[in-house]
Amino acid sequence: MQSGCRAPVWEAGPEFLTALSPRCRLAHLNREKRFLRASQPALLAAGRIIAEMRDTMVSQWADWLGDRMTAAPTIPRSTVERQFRLLFDVMAEMVGPLRREVNTVWYHVCEHYGRLASARGLAAGEVVEELQFLRELLIRELAPILVAMRARQGMAIMLRLNRVIDKGVAVAVVGYTDALVATLFSQNGVPLSSTDQDLAEVERQLDALEQELQSVSQQIK
Repeated sequence: MQSGCRAPVWEAGPEFLTALSPRCRLAHLNREKRFLRASQPALLAAGRIIAEMRDTMVSQWADWLGDRMTAAPTIPRSTVERQFRLLFDVMAEMVGPLRREVNTVWYHVCEHYGRLASARGLAAGEVVEELQFLRELLIRELAPILVAMRARQGMAIMLRLNRVIDKGVAVAVVGYTDALVATLFSQNGVPLSSTDQDLAEVERQLDALEQELQSVSQQIK
């Protein structure tokens, strides 16, 4: 072998080092993100099912709660059911074309849900448990339409619903904690004596949230 002669060495670019190189992984993630984006018709169909099944799911939710619905004498069953209906109304919009505009409404409704849960005498774990049952109801009622869709479309809707509910759980716990702390600091932890005024305030807050949702819907339409 002559001195100074070297065998040719092939130098691969970064993209050829491994099948899981950063560039390949980034392209793969971009493709997955694009493929898992739900189509507009699929989102509209899911929102329509939630709106149509709202009263049925509210009834099932109330039956599952049982005595917890009337645990606090200051908050009647009708008020809790009204809040449940509002949650489903906003959820139906959160998977539809108004999802970005209604995002703030969803935050306000979930925060109010946590505050009302404190007034109902629930523990923080029970707040999470109730919203987890909301997830179960939605999966159960949407299952027929999701099965009929393409796999990627159904998966995209389920991922969207789970993200919405996860955010709602976090916000509701924050609202619950804020209400609990406010109660402990007011009158040395003694609840207010005027229960009628408390109920009237809850109803007023629900009125405002319903008007907020309606206002957003009308602006887009």
